[in-house]
Amino acid sequence: MNRFVVRSVMRGLINGRSYCSCSSIGNGEVYRSAIVGRSLELSGQRNGMAFGGFEWRRMMSSSPASVEKATSEKADKTENPVMEETKGKEVMAASYWGISRPKITREDGTDWPWNCFMPWETYKADLSVDLNKHHKPKNFTDKFAYRTVKLLRVPTDIFFQRRYGCRAMMLETVAAVPGMVGGMLLHLKSLRKFQQSGGWIKALLEEAENERMHLMTMVELVKPKWYERLLVLTVQGVFFNAFFVLYMLSPKLAHRIVGYLEEEAIHSYTEYLKDIDSGAIENVPAPAIAIDYWRLPKDATLKDVITVIRADEAHHRDVNHFASVRYSFSGKGIERGACSSWLSLRLILDRVESV
Repeated sequence: MNRFVVRSVMRGLINGRSYCSCSSIGNGEVYRSAIVGRSLELSGQRNGMAFGGFEWRRMMSSSPASVEKATSEKADKTENPVMEETKGKEVMAASYWGISRPKITREDGTDWPWNCFMPWETYKADLSVDLNKHHKPKNFTDKFAYRTVKLLRVPTDIFFQRRYGCRAMMLETVAAVPGMVGGMLLHLKSLRKFQQSGGWIKALLEEAENERMHLMTMVELVKPKWYERLLVLTVQGVFFNAFFVLYMLSPKLAHRIVGYLEEEAIHSYTEYLKDIDSGAIENVPAPAIAIDYWRLPKDATLKDVITVIRADEAHHRDVNHFASVRYSFSGKGIERGACSSWLSLRLILDRVESV
């Protein structure tokens, strides 16, 4: 039977006929044949003769039989259902698996416009976090991390000066790297050792996603120039590989460096707010993406956005200093302070007197 199928297809190709997912239409009737498994089915005949070519069907279909039947009935209108004219009716495109996306709306009933995050991923920032908390370097590792961050701040201050919008956009492209690297390496470690991570994988990945949303917000406010985009590519490429190697060698040091980086971010956003209050930077309306992500009021401004971003950075500071303190080199990773997510970790941090 397989040889018969191959010979039939070859004859069709030689004679110029198509044997792949095609059909012929005559007098309003659709004549279609299909090969399913090893059986040949003819779906249309005229005067005792079969018409049409072969239609190769997948043995495992992603849509139910009713959907396939409805698609066959509409074949007389067009050979490609995607190109069919809707005639003013909205048609929701189905995914590959035959599952259409449900309609998602805001609380006021309007359509949800974002694909990068969903309504259940939004939150209200906790503005009660202590912005002045600072981890005093106590040992060589802490001092090395602190001096490294202070050294990295020098070229940043020279290049951006008081252009805090461009500065924030640039730094957020870097700030989203540590959480992704840490989460990825902990994920691989969990797979190698068949051990639970205590929720730290999700916590670090959520931190990276939160930093990425900071960037998506800043891009709406500040349009990067070509040389700033080039700088982002260079810095991100160097920082990703350097942090990857550092995390492999000393996760404790890596988290401590990120903790101090977040302290510098808090300082930068505080200066940003001072310039807004003084009028040096216009307090423009908040971008729509920021209003939906942080559940801000409709009349929110740039000052509100920077305030919630600064609060996020303060929580990231506490998370990474906490991770550096609790990290064990005994092979068990972060032993204590297991968390289910970055947001729930705040409850643990509230009970930590000094990190």
